[in-house]
Amino acid sequence: VLFRSHTDGASLYIRPFIFAIDPYLGVRVADKYLFIIICSPSGAYYSTGLNPVNIYVETEYVRAVKGGMGFTKTGGNYAASLIAQHEAHEQNYSQVLWLDGVHKKYIEEVGAMNIFFVVDDEIITPMLQGSILSGITRKSVIQLCKSWGLKVSERLIDIHEIADAHSNGRLKEVFGTGTAAVISPVGHLKWGSTVMEINGNEIGAISQRLYDTLTGIQYGKLPDEFGWITKL
Repeated sequence: VLFRSHTDGASLYIRPFIFAIDPYLGVRVADKYLFIIICSPSGAYYSTGLNPVNIYVETEYVRAVKGGMGFTKTGGNYAASLIAQHEAHEQNYSQVLWLDGVHKKYIEEVGAMNIFFVVDDEIITPMLQGSILSGITRKSVIQLCKSWGLKVSERLIDIHEIADAHSNGRLKEVFGTGTAAVISPVGHLKWGSTVMEINGNEIGAISQRLYDTLTGIQYGKLPDEFGWITKL
């Protein structure tokens, strides 16, 4: 949850979580849990703000598979991502774009956000199959784009398809969506030895419009036509 004040524009990141507190050493479902809510001031998720970030496509390690727990926020998902994230940082890339755990070719999500691609006049994002998070900002973006009359598809996306679209000049924009990241344009994708520069390393028109609209609604500067906002 992200709380934004309509008066001063302040952001408060609200993160509820639970963990087991049974005095027991072993592997079993706990009987007692502690529920905690973190309330923290929040700035831009990336130090670059709304400037495009560089994303590293992971081809060796996998984060989650269907039938596992990749669809939810849990500690194990983050633990599984750390070694690849370290390697990405070593190469000056901000985040890891994960591929599916079986074929290692279908795009899933970035560690901190869902991912979208604009190819020709179509906005595409990976379909939900139980191994990626059903992000609320992802859902909001899909709803917004459809309300604007844009073509949106949720489907399997082969990384080869994205590379081909880039080489043919058909890949117009890439952006991520998340509670803290909001809309984060992607300037470069590194897949193996291939480095794809997106839109001249500049934010695209759709990414900018989405960011302006979402934050405008959150700050109360634009009307909420979808019933997303709860006034406190």
